[in-house]
Amino acid sequence: MNKILILEDDELFAQTLEDFLEEEGFDVDLAYNGEEALELNYENNYDLYLLDINVPKINGLDLLKELRTSGDMTATIFLTSYKDKQTLEKGFNNGCDDYLKKPVDLDELLLRVKSVLKRCGKSIKEIKLCEDIIFNPITRRVYKNSQDLNVPIKIVSLLELFLENRNSIISKEMIISKLWSVSEEYSEGSIRVYINNLKKIIGKDKIINIKGIGYKIEL
Repeated sequence: MNKILILEDDELFAQTLEDFLEEEGFDVDLAYNGEEALELNYENNYDLYLLDINVPKINGLDLLKELRTSGDMTATIFLTSYKDKQTLEKGFNNGCDDYLKKPVDLDELLLRVKSVLKRCGKSIKEIKLCEDIIFNPITRRVYKNSQDLNVPIKIVSLLELFLENRNSIISKEMIISKLWSVSEEYSEGSIRVYINNLKKIIGKDKIINIKGIGYKIEL
């Protein structure tokens, strides 16, 4: 799963980007100013930076220049309201790989993200579930020996829930919230059925039942 750092001081827009990219299978961290972005960068390894330019404390241009000076060559896309050539030229001179003008079209953003990751050798990472089972988080497909298993969407959603929380225990409430809308009916039995069906795909030893608490995946 590719990891993206977003620097954006508009909280609503930042959260929109986060929700959209996470739905597309990316792991996302948010920073609302340049100093937060720098701190997150020290603590994590990222595959891509999405940087606004006009943000508090350290602007996007100076942040990228500092990162490049330190030897960080992580792929970078600027999201900016600036339209003048001087700002764009400075962005490329400081080391950005691409840019998008605001307002941002999310579908175009996704295309550019995938393109930049591929160009920089960071193609979408498939997740190995066991020796011959692979999950592609972008297409949301599960493959066995390169053959699509056509896994039902609710089981895929359950798998995603486990992968997003692989170091945590998944409660029944979390499963219900993930798999069913407020208007849909569910039962304890249906939860067990989906868990058992997922075990059949990835191996029954991969999902641990913690009695009275929930479940945990072990890959």
